[in-house]
Amino acid sequence: MTVLVLAHFVVALCAVPLVRRFGPRAFVGLALPPAAALAWALCQWGTLTGGGTRDEAWTWIEAYDVDVAFRLDALSLVMVLLAAGIGALVLLYCVSYFAPGTRQLGAFGGNLLAFAGAMLGLVLADDLMILYLFWELTTVLSFLLIGYDSEKRAGRRSALQALMVTSVGGLAMFVGFLMLGHAAGTYRISRILDSPPAASGTLSAALVLILAGALAKSAVWPLSLWLPNAMAAPTPVSAYLHAAAMVKAGVYLVARLAPAFADVAPWRPVLLTLGTATMLLGGWRALRLNDLKLVLAYGTVSQLGFLIVLAGDGTYNTALAAIAMILGHALFKAPLFLVTGIVDHAAGTRDLRRLSGVGRSLPWVAAVAVVAGASMVALVPLLGFVAKEAAFEALLHGSVAERRVLALIVIGSALTTAYTLRFLWGAFARKPGLADTAVHRVGPAFLAPPALLAVGSLLLGPGVGWVAPLFEAYAAQYPVPAHPYHLALWHGFGPALGLSALAWVGGAALFVGRGVVVRLGRRFAWPKADEGFGRIVLGVERTALQVTGAVQKGSLPAYVATILGVMLAGLVAVLVTDRPWHGAPAPRVWDTPWQAGVAALTCACALMCLTVQRRMKAAVLAGLTGYGTALLYVVQGAPDLALTQFGVETVSTVVLVLVLRRLPVHFGEAARSWRRVASLLLALGSSVVVACAVWLAAGARTADPAGAAMTEETAHHGLKDVVATILVDFRAWDTMGESAVLAVAVLGVTSLLYVHRRQGPTPGAPPALPGGVTAWSLAAPAIQVPLKYRQTAPERSWLTAGDTLAPEHRSVVFEVIARLVFHPILMLSVYLLLCAENLPGGGFVGGLVAGVALMIRYLAGGRHELEAAAPVHPGFFTGLGLALSTGVALLGLADGTVLHAWTWHGHLPLIGDWHMGTAVLFDLGVYLLVLGVVLDMVRALGSKIDQQTEHRAGLALAGAGER
Repeated sequence: MTVLVLAHFVVALCAVPLVRRFGPRAFVGLALPPAAALAWALCQWGTLTGGGTRDEAWTWIEAYDVDVAFRLDALSLVMVLLAAGIGALVLLYCVSYFAPGTRQLGAFGGNLLAFAGAMLGLVLADDLMILYLFWELTTVLSFLLIGYDSEKRAGRRSALQALMVTSVGGLAMFVGFLMLGHAAGTYRISRILDSPPAASGTLSAALVLILAGALAKSAVWPLSLWLPNAMAAPTPVSAYLHAAAMVKAGVYLVARLAPAFADVAPWRPVLLTLGTATMLLGGWRALRLNDLKLVLAYGTVSQLGFLIVLAGDGTYNTALAAIAMILGHALFKAPLFLVTGIVDHAAGTRDLRRLSGVGRSLPWVAAVAVVAGASMVALVPLLGFVAKEAAFEALLHGSVAERRVLALIVIGSALTTAYTLRFLWGAFARKPGLADTAVHRVGPAFLAPPALLAVGSLLLGPGVGWVAPLFEAYAAQYPVPAHPYHLALWHGFGPALGLSALAWVGGAALFVGRGVVVRLGRRFAWPKADEGFGRIVLGVERTALQVTGAVQKGSLPAYVATILGVMLAGLVAVLVTDRPWHGAPAPRVWDTPWQAGVAALTCACALMCLTVQRRMKAAVLAGLTGYGTALLYVVQGAPDLALTQFGVETVSTVVLVLVLRRLPVHFGEAARSWRRVASLLLALGSSVVVACAVWLAAGARTADPAGAAMTEETAHHGLKDVVATILVDFRAWDTMGESAVLAVAVLGVTSLLYVHRRQGPTPGAPPALPGGVTAWSLAAPAIQVPLKYRQTAPERSWLTAGDTLAPEHRSVVFEVIARLVFHPILMLSVYLLLCAENLPGGGFVGGLVAGVALMIRYLAGGRHELEAAAPVHPGFFTGLGLALSTGVALLGLADGTVLHAWTWHGHLPLIGDWHMGTAVLFDLGVYLLVLGVVLDMVRALGSKIDQQTEHRAGLALAGAGER
């Protein structure tokens, strides 16, 4: 089963080149996977009619008991026949429906085949999570198929509407699945059905959420608005998704769960009420429409309501009628949609007011439509008659509520007869006063798919005994009554046949009086659901804009105050409610007096930030608070954390200074006094509450710390640095994910800062001024002049590009220090990387230290010095680091486990014994990634800003020279 499902997606990936090579004929090849699934399903017929099943499962997420599990039983087999059989025929129908050269036909074919695979996986899934996965996949693919012609506004809107309605229902269903799986103790559907959880409020809530998803998918009122609008899709999509496949998913889910939960409130009342209402409203709406596809669309809505009633009633006889009607509905509604496509293709219109005499011009097409329509009306001897007789008989001998539902179902059947006659008359009859519509010839290959389906409906009426054992195998999940109903073409004259005759007569009368019906329908019509949906969406958008405008004002202090306020309110509420301080140990003031001294200095720096008026001073003081935190780590005996904190604070301070140099020297106007007081109170309250929460959390520990176990495990591997080992071995997945997030975040930010225009980058040469003087040489003192543009011979320089700075902004002492410490700092970074197994260090802090070395070169010599020190693009280091870490992770698959640690030992001349582990290689990837990130920030916030400043100054001086 897994192979069959995957085959659909594999072939779907080949759809574009196949269509490009063979045109619409490529759909013949695309039809092979569903045809193979159909053949395989038919081969299982004997096993399943005897009550057997076919199971296939393998573990996916063991910790949460999630399996990739498939199961084929009687109900699944019927749905596979629909998804695979009709899917193959619809793909063959596309060969004649689409003209060569149709735009995006390859993508359409791939999406349609992938949808068939998703539907196949959905009906075979035996795990709630796997079912949800394929469920949402059908939602996404239906969105792409409905919006196939993206240039049409109606297609885009209809696709978005279908996506919103079905995906919201799907999310509700997902929550219901989680609740149901938790209540049952398993997510395997077969196990849940064998041993359902006891009725409870939680179970009822879970079922309501699941039914919300099922009813949204099957377009049951009040969630039926999306299906008629989805008729904007090409006819093959309508015939497959909206008649035989996707809209049946909700009915299938109800039929799958009903044996276990039909008696749990509020299952039966919800389904019987909404299903009946849907049947009546959809049928009534179909009587006054003029587009053939819309008539069938609202007819589909009506029939889906009928199916929901039968599938959700939860008795043996209604289940038998439900599964028969599921098959019967697909065999008459799919050919009617396909015939509508043929008529539209041949006549150029689907408006029944403009069609006349098409039945005389296309007699075989009309014959197929009449056979399918007769089955929908439930005339003898078609399968539709057999299924509806079974439904009438089951409801007739049911409870009082079921008999009331039956009365409404008969009215709905009369509406079905009326809109079916309207469809056939509108599509094929000759209308007085209207000339015959010109049509072109229809080839047999075009007509074959709907004809085969209609013939199937005709043959399975008298031959219902062939499929009855399969239907009875599904119905056997319910308690079998003393006198169970048996499917047959003829049960003699009885009440059920009388009700059918009443529906036929009533429907014929409605059709004859269609003029009066249309006028009454328009007079007493409900407001269109589509208009209501539009108003709701517009209201949500306006509300979102108002809320966004109210809270997203662009004020960083307001954002910080909001975050702190929410945190403060939440923590205070928890502390007041739980009162965790009862029994809490007395706080320890400090471990050593050094901690108090460092903490006092750190607090002093933080308070001084409030009094300064210059931005640079505030940045330096803020950096000192970070260094104070690092000193606390030193005093506490955590050198790894201290090294990392020192590196982060150094890089952060430099980056902050680079940003602040573009802002005014002083802060703006002081805030009002009340605002300053409010900010002070909020800051102090947040800090005190967080401190109390941390203290209480530390004092509430009941389990033994994990540090001892980590230390023992690290020593077992011959290592000493527990922190580094945790990061690159025990929890390497976290480190790998955080590294990827860091790279993406920095690349995204720097990309947003500097989006190059299409004209190209900033020019590299300075504009020339009279007398051969360059603009850059006359610009602001800090502006740098490339070596090749200097007018005088450079003096002795300690740095490669040091003389590109203006003389008054050069610091010889700084250049000498930079020259002397650059290489030792780089060596220190490598040392921190390689010694991390047994001494403080690691790839992260090593990369930060290497980045600090490059920062020093930039601060001493400017952007040209940075280019000379690091001529490689930062993205190279970032990409190489990610690739190396990922490669080490995948290397472990050689032993069957991702990120499995390996160690190699050896002996080298002069060096002696050595060992190398995958943890070191993984850490090297982190080192390169962090180095690339730091270099990218320095170039973006330093070199790029310098380059733009030089260019602006050069242009300004050039203009002054011309004047």
